[in-house]
Amino acid sequence: MTELRFAAVGLNHNHIYGQVNCLVRAGARLVGFHEPDDALAAEFAGIYKDAPRIATLDEILENGSIGLITSAAVSADRAELAIRAMQHGKDVLTDKPGMTSLEQLAKVRRVQAETGRIYSILYSEHFESPATVRAGELVAAGAIGDVVHLVGLGPHRLRRDTRPDWFFRRSHYGGILTDIASHQCEQFLFFTGADDAAILSANVDNRSVPDKPELQDSGNIHLSTGAATGMIHVNWLTPDGMPTWGDGRLFIVGTTGTIEVRKTVDLAGREGANHLFLADRNGVEHIDCSAVDLPFGRQLLNDIRDRTETAMPQQRCFKAMELALRAQAIAEQNRETN
Repeated sequence: MTELRFAAVGLNHNHIYGQVNCLVRAGARLVGFHEPDDALAAEFAGIYKDAPRIATLDEILENGSIGLITSAAVSADRAELAIRAMQHGKDVLTDKPGMTSLEQLAKVRRVQAETGRIYSILYSEHFESPATVRAGELVAAGAIGDVVHLVGLGPHRLRRDTRPDWFFRRSHYGGILTDIASHQCEQFLFFTGADDAAILSANVDNRSVPDKPELQDSGNIHLSTGAATGMIHVNWLTPDGMPTWGDGRLFIVGTTGTIEVRKTVDLAGREGANHLFLADRNGVEHIDCSAVDLPFGRQLLNDIRDRTETAMPQQRCFKAMELALRAQAIAEQNRETN
């Protein structure tokens, strides 16, 4: 396989470092980056010293040797950037949320279908979480039977003094369900094996930062595939005393067993992250998943070479965002009428 050369465009969220590292681990080569903000550019250049700062986006888009663009731009700007990249013959790996409106989603879907390019979102709470990857392996192997219910919890620490202004503007960040809960929507589809789901209810609120009225600090989604149900809760309420940015958890109920994933911390006292608890007919087992392999990057590079969909089906990539966006719209409509 010819080495995949890629560029980073838009460094507004520090998830860009996870995206770049994921690609580099898989064997891709970072050949440059574009970022208008000097401070963000300097920080990035200090870490990736061999990657030159490229003055204009057009230089990257018109460079035929660059096969993929990865971006963590301002959330509302990601769709248009992805569209331009695909129209220039490049595949795309973006941060979540990939877009902030259903209209943007429709445009990205259309251009992806027209160009045949790969459009992927690094849902890091799945693909960069060893315990979640291991849970997927266990479910696929039938360890808990058929999945009938899933609970996804995504608490985050706000760190408001470190956040840029755009983070607090609804039109720029897209709402809490669009943003954080897209992770859990993707996991719900993945673990249930469903192509779609119905939003049964959704709500958002601002309980802790009244001086930032456009920020939503908590949100919930109740959804169903018909064969399985799910509950999602996300928030910006992680207390400062928590030893990590958020106690992310996943609960999966099957017909013959259950799985609990503690992604970042075990409050019961076990050291480190990536703990999995499996309960089945034989008893209860704790599994340390810290050494579990993360295949997403390699699979994505293989997909780029072979034009396949092994890292994540294109349908699920888009459907997870559709569910989050639809839930966001329902929640905000409910908030206006209540």
